[in-house]
Amino acid sequence: MKLYEFALAPNPRRVRIFLAEKGIEVPMAQVNLREAEQLKPAFLAINPFATVPVLELDDGRRIAETIAICRYFEAAHPEPRLFGRDPYEIGEVEEWQRHVEFEGISAIADGFRNSTPGMKGRAVTGPHGYEQIAELAERGRARAARFFELLDARLVEREFVAGGRYSVADITALVAHDFGTRTKTISLEHLPNVKRWHAAVSARPSAQA
Repeated sequence: MKLYEFALAPNPRRVRIFLAEKGIEVPMAQVNLREAEQLKPAFLAINPFATVPVLELDDGRRIAETIAICRYFEAAHPEPRLFGRDPYEIGEVEEWQRHVEFEGISAIADGFRNSTPGMKGRAVTGPHGYEQIAELAERGRARAARFFELLDARLVEREFVAGGRYSVADITALVAHDFGTRTKTISLEHLPNVKRWHAAVSARPSAQA
C-alpha cells in the first residue's frame, strides 16, 4: 500500500491527520507539485485528474480524492469512528463535512489560486491550465470569511464542528483554517469560538501529521 501525496498541500494533510487519528501508518510517495510532477506522464498514468492524494492498494488498485480515501480507511478500520456513530450523527457529520469542504476549503482555494502569481495559468487543479480570474479570488475570500463567521456562531455551545465528537469535519475545518491563514487568504483572529476550537484540535497529536 502507498499514498501518493505532497507534504505542503492541504488535501493530503487531511488524509495524514485522518490516518494518525486511526493509528494507521501508510508509506508515502511524494509528488512534487511545485515542480509540476503531477502533470508528467508517469503520474498521469496513476491519476489522470493530476491531483493528490491517491491511495494505491497492495493489489495495484487505486483510490483518488481525499474523502474517498478516508471512507476506505473508515470501512477497513472502523474505530475510532470519524464519520459518526449513529444514523443521525453520520448524517450531521456528512452535512458539515460538505459545508466545510465547499464553503471553506474550496472557497479558500479559489481565493488563493486566482490571486497568487505562482498559480498563473493554474487557477484550477487538474491536467488542463486555466487562467486566473480576479473576481473569483475576491468571491472566494468573501465566501470563506462568511463561512467561518457562521462556524464561529455554531461553536458558541459546541466543542466540535459536527456531532458531539471529533470527526472528519473537524479535520477538514482545521486544514481549511491553516491553509487560509498560512496563505493570508483569510484572517480569523476576530472569531473567538473558532480560535478556541482551533487551539483544541491543533493540540491533538494527529494535527502534526
